[in-house]
Amino acid sequence: MKSLVDHLSQYAAYHRDRRNIVSHFIGIPLIVVAVAALLSRPQWAGVSPALLVMLASAVFYLRLELRLGVLMTLLLGLAVWLGHSLASLSTAAWLGWSVGLFVLGWVIQFVGHYYEGRKPAFIDDLTGLIVGPLFVVVELGFLLGWREDLRREIELRQPLQR
Repeated sequence: MKSLVDHLSQYAAYHRDRRNIVSHFIGIPLIVVAVAALLSRPQWAGVSPALLVMLASAVFYLRLELRLGVLMTLLLGLAVWLGHSLASLSTAAWLGWSVGLFVLGWVIQFVGHYYEGRKPAFIDDLTGLIVGPLFVVVELGFLLGWREDLRREIELRQPLQR
């Protein structure tokens, strides 16, 4: 299994331009909430696919690192709660908000990748879809001065910036 640094370094290689990283701060949370909302409508015995995906994602993050895994689990829990809230709306409102947030999130992502001049990471490796939310949280942490050790390890693996 790849390590935390392996995953983040690979993802970071596709995200060197600051405009692209900023676009991910907006686009990825929109997409995560949209997916949670879309997966919150069907339920079996009170359990939605959104909850199952959240739990599987939490296991992935917790296996990479306990501290970040706990933080990601809490943030995913918030996304699922928001998703369940949207799913409680009328069918038209639920679909409108969910699909609208999903499309808007991806448009913002692709604008960021236009500036980057490189395709999204998930095109080459589907794990980019689960690493993306983690990348956003870690990048925000770096901006706040957290985990300097992790930032240095990731930067050591990056090619020279343009």
